[in-house]
Amino acid sequence: MSLDRIDIAILAELTTNARASHTELSGRVGLSSTALARRQKTLEENGYIKGYQATLDLSRFGLGTTVLVRIALDSQSDEALRTFEDAVVKCPSVVRCFLMSGTDDYILIVMARDIEDFERIHRTELSRLPRVARVQSSFALREVVNRAVPNVIFGDLPRRSRNGSAIP
Repeated sequence: MSLDRIDIAILAELTTNARASHTELSGRVGLSSTALARRQKTLEENGYIKGYQATLDLSRFGLGTTVLVRIALDSQSDEALRTFEDAVVKCPSVVRCFLMSGTDDYILIVMARDIEDFERIHRTELSRLPRVARVQSSFALREVVNRAVPNVIFGDLPRRSRNGSAIP
């Protein structure tokens, strides 16, 4: 399936507000509600839309500290990678984990209440991960950009916020 301008517009609108009704979306992209619903279903069936989720303000739950944790393993064997990955999935404070190229094998995104809470997470979760040779942590001071989708995907299409104003 190749995407046309309308498909891209639908995807752009959904990344801004996935809860928008078919009526709202159809008005924004210039289709009838029925045609829009059909296209959205096709985008889902073809894997362009993997799902829908709510974005929570984790600070409202007391998780105001974001920590980027770089992990180097003692080996890059399949067994070492698999063992580490099986264990890190079970760490409740890890919200993202990336297998990396370069000097670090993994980068984890960890959410904590504060520095003391991260110390607890380090002691009870991260230091118990198998095959770890080195752990380096950096604390995020402030989030500057948090996009689910890079703007480059949508080209020069104007994007709109929930209130209808253009997003640069």
